[in-house]
Amino acid sequence: METQRLILLVALMITSLLLWQSWELRHTQPAQEVGYERVQPQQSADGSVPEMPPEISATQELSLETQQQLTTSAQAQTIRIVTDVLDIELSSAGGDVRKAHLLKYPIELKEPEKVIELMNDTMPRLFVGQSGLISRSIKLPDHHTVYHVEQNEYRLADGENELKVKLSWQDESGIKVIKQLTFKRDSYAIDVDYLIENRTGEPLSLAMYRQMQRGDYTVQGENSFIYTFTGAVVSNSINKYEKIQFDDMDDWQQEQDYAQGGYVAMLQHYFTSAWLANEGEDNRFYSKALSDGRYVIGISTAEKVLPAGESETLHTRMFIGPKDQERMELVSPDLRLTVDYGILSVLAEPLFWLLRWIHDILGNWGWSIIVLTILIKLCFYPLTDKQYRSMANLRKLQPQMEAIKERHGDDRQKMGQAMMALYKKEKVNPLAGCLPILVQIPVFIALYWVLVESVEIRQADFMWWLNDLSSADPYYILPFLMAVSMFIMQKLSPKPSDPIQEKVMMSLPIVFGIFFAFFPAGLVLYWFFNNLLSILQQWYITKKVEAGG
Repeated sequence: METQRLILLVALMITSLLLWQSWELRHTQPAQEVGYERVQPQQSADGSVPEMPPEISATQELSLETQQQLTTSAQAQTIRIVTDVLDIELSSAGGDVRKAHLLKYPIELKEPEKVIELMNDTMPRLFVGQSGLISRSIKLPDHHTVYHVEQNEYRLADGENELKVKLSWQDESGIKVIKQLTFKRDSYAIDVDYLIENRTGEPLSLAMYRQMQRGDYTVQGENSFIYTFTGAVVSNSINKYEKIQFDDMDDWQQEQDYAQGGYVAMLQHYFTSAWLANEGEDNRFYSKALSDGRYVIGISTAEKVLPAGESETLHTRMFIGPKDQERMELVSPDLRLTVDYGILSVLAEPLFWLLRWIHDILGNWGWSIIVLTILIKLCFYPLTDKQYRSMANLRKLQPQMEAIKERHGDDRQKMGQAMMALYKKEKVNPLAGCLPILVQIPVFIALYWVLVESVEIRQADFMWWLNDLSSADPYYILPFLMAVSMFIMQKLSPKPSDPIQEKVMMSLPIVFGIFFAFFPAGLVLYWFFNNLLSILQQWYITKKVEAGG
């Protein structure tokens, strides 16, 4: 009761326990043993072609087992596109995005040439982006259809701001389709256009679908001790942001047949790939769990009728890259919600805005975290002042409390009554420090998620040996200093009346020091510097109270 700091430590331990349980749940699942080699273009999505929209009959739904697919798979070519930020591989089968490397994001700082491979067409690390056209009256190019390509490699040249890649398809009935992908400098957004010419002499009913297909696997090169959501996300006019676990993807259904705008995405720590619908466009959202450990999230437009002799352009966009909030907001405002701060977003978003503003001034994320810690400490100064005064008053009464323990040590009821009488006489409330701590806990947890979720802090350099604030301290210096700071704070606090409680309290610095050894250095930096400020404040107030101030 007289050690209110125990409340904060217990709350943090409970939070840590929940994180640990999430990590265990995520990482102790048996791995999918899928005996695939490289996934062939036609074999990448057997049952994943969306059913026709309600206005279109389902007679054209494609199957992996058709001889046509098995024949055309051998004809597919690989097309490589290199910009200043992306290294993409497309397949001429469907124009699918089969691989995507993020050139500005190395897996580890010590090997900058080895960059993050966000998308891949090999199980079990399958992650591909697919799109196509479907019709109730005629065969249109879907993600199994092989397009004609003019060349196998494209590079964004110096001085150029965009790069266009065209894939063409034409059949004997008079349908001509050009799939055009436009890449822009310093952009992770890709414009995808279908230019359709109807020369059949008959009206053509058609729809466009887009989908992400992914395996359930852990992210390469990230801190496996920190659990973050990996799975599908749906955003539209019905539901602004909805997460779908892989296990739930076979049962998920959209509330209405069609919803406007939005996007579908496959999410992982720091990075995402998404298909974005046009604003005001009606789309049907769907998901599937395939039998061999693959999962699909997608959208398909409402049916359009293209009159005979006319042309139509269907437009969509794709995002492949980091969850950089500034970049994503330029692409689609709601896409920034993929940076998931959970139920404390109302606190986390202002904290991130403030942290980014400080960084724009200082240019160093480590110093920005320290300055943010100071600002938070100043905001809570009136509350913590009350908390430390209460603790200092209890510390001042320590000799009288020890005397009560000696007189009534064998009778806990009488000892409790004597303690309460002492508190009443000296006008000391042992619970006065509880409210300030409870008020601060949501802010601390929100800041935790800001530091965990923000790709801007990934591999951020600070000083000396701390050259990656998103990774654990390689020499465990910060966790050790944090444990020492906690020990000093314990010494400044009044001793618990219960010997067992005292032993528990003294062991907490060691427990938390070991636990934080696996946390990102940015988080440990925040806690250590917060402890330093708390020690200074607590020492000053304790001396002032003991001197009669």
